[in-house]
Amino acid sequence: MVKILPKKSFNGEIFVPGDKSISHRALILGAIAEGTTEVEGFLVGEDCLATISCLRQLGVRIDIGNDFVRVHGKGLHGLSAPKDVLHCGNSGTTMRLLCGLLAGQNFDSILDGDDSLQKRPMKRVIEPLRLMGANISATGDEKSPLRIFGSALKGIRYKMPIHSAQVKSAITLAGLYADGETVVEEISAGTTRNHTELMLNYMTENGILTGKKIIVPSDFSSAAFFIVLGLLKADEGLVVRNVGLNPTRTGLLDALWAMGGDIELCNQRKICNEEVVDIFVRKSRLKAITLQGDIVPRMIDEIPVFAVAATFAQGTTVIKDAGELAVKESNRLETMTAELAKMGVDIVALDDGMIIKGNEGGHEHCVSNAGVGAVLNSHNDHRVAMSLAIAALCADDESFLEGSKWADVSFPQFFDIIS
Repeated sequence: MVKILPKKSFNGEIFVPGDKSISHRALILGAIAEGTTEVEGFLVGEDCLATISCLRQLGVRIDIGNDFVRVHGKGLHGLSAPKDVLHCGNSGTTMRLLCGLLAGQNFDSILDGDDSLQKRPMKRVIEPLRLMGANISATGDEKSPLRIFGSALKGIRYKMPIHSAQVKSAITLAGLYADGETVVEEISAGTTRNHTELMLNYMTENGILTGKKIIVPSDFSSAAFFIVLGLLKADEGLVVRNVGLNPTRTGLLDALWAMGGDIELCNQRKICNEEVVDIFVRKSRLKAITLQGDIVPRMIDEIPVFAVAATFAQGTTVIKDAGELAVKESNRLETMTAELAKMGVDIVALDDGMIIKGNEGGHEHCVSNAGVGAVLNSHNDHRVAMSLAIAALCADDESFLEGSKWADVSFPQFFDIIS
């Protein structure tokens, strides 16, 4: 348990860790590329370390230095049969992407995870892979552990029933081993993360996946906590440097601009096919909005901290179409509602969202309406832990957070930065 003291202001310049989604994909594509892939800015978080551990069991040599990761590619058909279960820890990305990678191999494998990961839905990725010819067995409710029997795959045209970059990427990876063309049709263009496609295009030379240097931008999802904190506490201004600005990830910016947030994008450039920017934020008076439709999948991981911002907005914020939050590391609709309510927030969970009553009077709102902090619980969820920490920084009195260690999944330095 950590104690979090309120802050009167939070200004200056910070750097957040590398993008988790891009780090995973650099490892996996580097493992099956020809030659060596060196990854600069890699996120040394527990989820990405789980991917490293699994790939090493598949015969891939991976070196970790002070400021880089080097992946010695085995080529498309160079992976080896693992001698033991591939343990994915708490990482849904690891399990779902490796499910696609391993479906078309000439050996069998087993993917498993911790108690939390074993509760997360895997049918969404198993179903399309089976249509490709994959032989995958799971528990009765299609959850892990997953036993994958290497099979000959065929290309398919698959229309996505949900927004999921992990599913799209798993099918894409399986498609590299399939006979014929594989096509994935999304629900609506530009709403699902496209890091896999961008990286494949960057690493492919003359039709061959080739090892390259990959520079990973700072994770927008990690920057989001400080974007919100800046809107609430940066009276002089806060700059978050080198942040990935992939348009499939930045719905939070559109939502906060709609709320009246003072946010500027500076020094925009492109690195390894990904847009990168510096984000400048000033303290702002926010107004409530209704959040729904195509913007939601573009900010699905940021909705917990958006809920914190909504508690400060004038009026009532309504979030819809976010049912995917119910099957994350925790049911984030329920956990954020329960924990913010402890701090005095008038908040109600819906099946697919939340209703958050902010500050009707238009004055600076404090999360802790009772004037005191609270004892909060992360529910073993890294994004819930960090979102609640931002709320606690803005309370009237000290708060305590149980399970702060879960921030290490994606942002090991988070509590050092805010202390």
